[in-house]
Amino acid sequence: MIEQYIQKKQNQINDQFEKEFSNLDLPSHLHEALVYSIQAGGKRLRPILMMASFEAFSKDLNKVIHPALALEMIHTYSLIHDDLPAMDDDDFRRGQETIHKKFDEATAILVGDGLLTYSFQFVVNSNALEAEEKIYTIQQLSQSSGFKGMISGQFLDLQAENKEMNEQELHHIHLLKTGELIRASIKIGAYLGGAAPPQIEALDEFGKYLGLVFQIQDDILDVSGEMELIGKPVGSDEENNKSTYPELLGLDQAISIKEEYMEYAKEKYDEANIDEPILLGLLNIFGNRNA
Repeated sequence: MIEQYIQKKQNQINDQFEKEFSNLDLPSHLHEALVYSIQAGGKRLRPILMMASFEAFSKDLNKVIHPALALEMIHTYSLIHDDLPAMDDDDFRRGQETIHKKFDEATAILVGDGLLTYSFQFVVNSNALEAEEKIYTIQQLSQSSGFKGMISGQFLDLQAENKEMNEQELHHIHLLKTGELIRASIKIGAYLGGAAPPQIEALDEFGKYLGLVFQIQDDILDVSGEMELIGKPVGSDEENNKSTYPELLGLDQAISIKEEYMEYAKEKYDEANIDEPILLGLLNIFGNRNA
């Protein structure tokens, strides 16, 4: 059931991206790089989370499709910049060459910048959203991807290279770099779907633990996964001297902490008092994925 749901949503998102970007009037080289980045085989888990959270309260997906696309554009921009030589200097992402390797660094920077700014235009131009819904969506997206979220997380991650960290410091980085955008996806979906404030608060906590589960599993896959599945070289975190849960605590303890956070997430889901098994299914996918 959950696999079919994910496939259906992936198809909807990919079809909508093709519709939005296929005839975009841009310089040909820039347009080629943009399409390459969007069609790079992403799992679309963040927009799917937003859609699942929305569908726990409403079924009119017209309202959430553009915010979901905007979220994926912000995520893709972050990956493009994260892969640059000045940051993680990765040559492969999602099983293919990164943008700066396929094209060049300047093009990669500009595509990333364009995706970030165009994402907000997607929200503003949506005819399905009321003004206050647009404001809430933009506020959540900008905060989670900005200085109070992903940007600070990436900065702290870079600063921590070649340094010893404790679990609390690593936890904080993961909350900011990965967790904030995942939390925003769930909060926006619930808000647009008509959730009550206590339900949004509980789902926000659900999203916090879900983000930690996702990142710890990412750390685990970096030492135990396969390049063909995870889409990048195994051991890239160690090569970049990054602190991870397996490196800090050992693989078995990292798995144990991940499972503990999964239980915390389930408790927060129960507090939201909703009947949406897809969200719990996605939690299990996040925590047990092999790619």
